[in-house]
Amino acid sequence: MPRSRRAVRRGPGSGRAGSPVSEEEAGSEVLSHCSSASEGTSPAEEGAGSEAASEQGQEEEAEDRLKEHMDNLLDKSAKTRQAALQSLRLAFSSKTLSEFLLERRLTLTDSLEKCLKKGKGEEQALAGTVLTLLCLQMGSGPEAEEVFRSLKPLLVSVLTDSTASPGARQSCATALGMCCYIAAADLEDLVSCLSCLEGVFSSPSAGEGGSAPTQHGPLHCSALQSWSLLLTICPPSHIKSVLDNHWLKLPPLLSSSSVTLRILAGEAIALVFELAQDMEEDLCHQDTEFLRAQLKVLATESSKYRAKTDRRKQRSIFRDILHFIESGEYQEETIRFGLECMYLDSWARQRTYQAFKEVLGSGIRHHLQNNELLREIFGLGPPLVLDAAALKASKVSRFEKHLYNSAAFKARTKARSRVRDKRADVL
Repeated sequence: MPRSRRAVRRGPGSGRAGSPVSEEEAGSEVLSHCSSASEGTSPAEEGAGSEAASEQGQEEEAEDRLKEHMDNLLDKSAKTRQAALQSLRLAFSSKTLSEFLLERRLTLTDSLEKCLKKGKGEEQALAGTVLTLLCLQMGSGPEAEEVFRSLKPLLVSVLTDSTASPGARQSCATALGMCCYIAAADLEDLVSCLSCLEGVFSSPSAGEGGSAPTQHGPLHCSALQSWSLLLTICPPSHIKSVLDNHWLKLPPLLSSSSVTLRILAGEAIALVFELAQDMEEDLCHQDTEFLRAQLKVLATESSKYRAKTDRRKQRSIFRDILHFIESGEYQEETIRFGLECMYLDSWARQRTYQAFKEVLGSGIRHHLQNNELLREIFGLGPPLVLDAAALKASKVSRFEKHLYNSAAFKARTKARSRVRDKRADVL
């Protein structure tokens, strides 16, 4: 910050009587005036300096709030702890705080462990989500592995505890899969997590006669999502074991009453076929033809007892799944964020993106731009460093958005009018 220049010039006789000024003091005063004059900056530089100071002040204030939330995790009031967990979840999902959290990981890990052990319901669910975000912030280094190793037994305990709340078990299923994907360096940990998650979505209590569970649908969905995510990083030896035995537990889930579980089961089956294709393994089985017939039914289902939006979503996804199984072609999807974009060109890549999107929510774009872990996973390279001019140039004006939307609306109306019934022509 430039020194404020409020000195008032005084004439030769303007000094107070009885207060003589020494030569050193006079010299220092002259030097200070000279230095302040030489330090004078242009208005643009002053604005940039004040903006930088303002940003630094905001960062310090945000860090102070985070420290306060971490302290509140040990409060006696359950409401205070839940509010602190909620605030930490929002902060971790919307910002990159790796350096700040690496310094305080042990304290935060101990607090989350107490919330998982002594908390109930909502508090345990929030603690599992914050733990997932903590590992995501720290990356795949030894620090994250240490956190995962210390809390893995507790996550497994809550997940397999039938007396725990469904929300807490669902959160722990997600946390177990995500933390293992990010931080596990040992194959034994990976295999044990896969086995634990598989035991949840394919347990005998899942239903009889090939029907999938209905009571704890969200729990089974989270377990299946995490299992599919971990399958994408399995070594070929374990994938071959899955292809030989475990994948046959997936088709019965296609009969679930939950549209989400049916879709996840279909995507998991497509992922298994993709992994078999990569390993040049053949999945021909006596039930494969029956599976294709089942997928065709789901891709064309029009049952009135299902919601219209559920039917539309199910038909769209199962058409892609059936097309991939029959032809081996994946419908590529483009994800845009900032000035960059990435392509989802496989079921494995799509499963990975959806898993991180589930945890980060609307913060996924910020982390794709700035989080080194995500950029490494998706092969995006180091984060881009953009100046203010480049950011301003990348923004589209409101008028340009209006023109684009108008053109898109006109084109969409023309395309739809070709296939709509012309009621005026029908007599």
